[in-house]
Amino acid sequence: MPNQQPQTPSVADTTSQDETKKNAVTTTKGTPVVIKTVTATTATFLDREMSQIAFNWRVLAQAEDRSIPLLERLRYLCIVGSNLDEFFEVRVASLLAQNTIDGELAQHAGFVAMMDRIATECHQLATRQYQVLNQEILPQLSRKHIYLLRHNDRNEAQRAWVKSYFDREVRPILTPIGLDPAHPFPQVVNKSLNFIVSLAGKDAFGRGTAIAIVKAPRVLPRVIRLPDELSDKGMSFCLLSSVIHAHIGDLFNGREVLSYSQFRVTRDSDLWVDEEEVKNLRHALQGELQGRQFGAAVRLEVAKNCPEDLSRFLLEQFSLDDDRLYAVDGPVNMVRLSELVDHIKQPNLRFPPFSAKSNAKLATTNIFSLIHKQDILLHHPFQPFQTVIDFIHAASLDPNVLAIKQTIYRTGMNSDLMESLISAARHGKEVTVVVELMARFDEEANINWADKLQRAGAQVVYGVVGLKTHAKLALVIRREEGGILRHYAHLGTGNYHPSTTKFYTDFGLLTAHPQMAAEVNEVFMHLTGLTKPNKLDYLWLAPSALQPQIIKAIRNEAKIAREGRPGKIIAKMNALVDESVIRALYAASADGVKIELIIRGACTLRPGVPGLSENIRVRSIIGRFLEHSRIYYFRNELQHDTYLASADWMSRNLFRRIEVAFPVLDKSLKKRVMSEGLEPYLKDNTNAWVLDAEGNYERKKARAKQVPFCAQKYLMQHLGSATDV
Repeated sequence: MPNQQPQTPSVADTTSQDETKKNAVTTTKGTPVVIKTVTATTATFLDREMSQIAFNWRVLAQAEDRSIPLLERLRYLCIVGSNLDEFFEVRVASLLAQNTIDGELAQHAGFVAMMDRIATECHQLATRQYQVLNQEILPQLSRKHIYLLRHNDRNEAQRAWVKSYFDREVRPILTPIGLDPAHPFPQVVNKSLNFIVSLAGKDAFGRGTAIAIVKAPRVLPRVIRLPDELSDKGMSFCLLSSVIHAHIGDLFNGREVLSYSQFRVTRDSDLWVDEEEVKNLRHALQGELQGRQFGAAVRLEVAKNCPEDLSRFLLEQFSLDDDRLYAVDGPVNMVRLSELVDHIKQPNLRFPPFSAKSNAKLATTNIFSLIHKQDILLHHPFQPFQTVIDFIHAASLDPNVLAIKQTIYRTGMNSDLMESLISAARHGKEVTVVVELMARFDEEANINWADKLQRAGAQVVYGVVGLKTHAKLALVIRREEGGILRHYAHLGTGNYHPSTTKFYTDFGLLTAHPQMAAEVNEVFMHLTGLTKPNKLDYLWLAPSALQPQIIKAIRNEAKIAREGRPGKIIAKMNALVDESVIRALYAASADGVKIELIIRGACTLRPGVPGLSENIRVRSIIGRFLEHSRIYYFRNELQHDTYLASADWMSRNLFRRIEVAFPVLDKSLKKRVMSEGLEPYLKDNTNAWVLDAEGNYERKKARAKQVPFCAQKYLMQHLGSATDV
């Protein structure tokens, strides 16, 4: 486990024990409008963990919203499950590791109170998640003739088919393990589906082995579709867990199955290698990837009807206390229900189709000529990411291009963009790729791409020891008329991942601005040569200068306000938890600066507190697309300084990563960032949640004479090619 972890506000600086409230959700027609988490009436900062959990309550509210198509509501339930998995794998695991001394948890009052709050909130969230599944989503799917059948729901013909499927496809792959001294409790892979079985009688060797473990192989589908002729004019499905449940007795001939339960363990999934000791980071990380599946256990999920003796046995095996046991009313891995969403193709149960509108000029004109004439701003997913892919592809084929440099944080297992870089290297161009091997959960894909790039002749480096390279940069160096070298750059707020660009909102800038593009090259020289970059006049680079530049810009607005002129700051990002930046915002608010913050996830700033933050408003937008762009706007005496960035205002981004914020210089493009990236979100009264000083989120609703306004819907209509959104 790393020695340095994302910083957590101390308990004394967040919420006292007697200020903790139970989570409460007030609903109107099934749609939550208020989410109450933890009050903090006297604290300077809100609790980070509670703020992160509150974000998942807002995602869950999408699943409860009856105006959203049914399959999309199910997908939101799966997203909540995935988010909770990562919260335990990373955040809870980190807190436990920080407070473990010589293998024992430090039971000091602050830590115990924090873990109690987390347990209370997460148990309530999981309970509500399964209530929505069982009481709303599945019954409504049944009314649409889409059935998820448990064993008791299946008729005789369906049971016969499931039995045949089990015998043919499942049983041959299963390996039940009866526990005895020669068969100890097996290694259980992180988040895998397993069964614990209590047996009566003697085993084949005359011994009374009472417990067996059955692992469900990951090669088997978790959602199984029954033949249409067995589905009564609809579609019928069953879960692998249900199939094994129904026939688990067939695995133990001559034994009586007394009881059983599915279970799933969540483990610490942070990877750590001593980067200052290892000689080859890639090789060291490859070894660590296998160990990730067997990190320290942090949560145990079992079926709701799991007998207490079996759950107690599992808790002991995984060294977990009772608070980290989750007895759920349904499949222990709700995330896998996304396979059900993928099976069903009924368009009326999904969001209406949307595709980004292509720019004919970009498709038919030499892209370098266009960028040379003017900067190009791209707003994904409302405008196609294909333009960025075409930019790199054109560079790979252009005989005048001498070099391509790019950072890779996440790009996926299949990527046309990466194939273009490989092709460019094979054709003799100088290709340099900074691959971040420590991009959480993308490590394996990035190692594979690093191998392919090196075999093609590209120069591959892995960033800077101890810092993640999170900046989104690409640079093309081209020899042009007169023999001059011109730099063309792409800078973005999101990853070079074609799949996520379809449902993440992000901005990208293509520019040939001589100074800014040259500074992009300085950043690459900094990353590969480990040299100090020359003075950067345009780019704000972390960890050396980004936080000081942000605070300087905030203080400049405060100075303007103190002098009696309007000061204004608008910022949009995923998370706001850095205490120094928050204190600067508090000070600016006290000086009269009007501050609007659009923070999708965790926010530890307390808005609207008299004398502290009364000029600050915070809202969160949760909608069809995941809001991912980072925008920093400072009015600055009508200069309208507008920056796009890869970094949230978090300590890890500002001090433990390579990040870049870059200015939008063209006045018309500044207006576009405002009119597309900020103003619609401040106007949204459909998908917006407003944070109050107590740490509660209230959903915005159009007042009596107001017209409902949804920022994402507006952008789809005005930028995309959706026919009905």
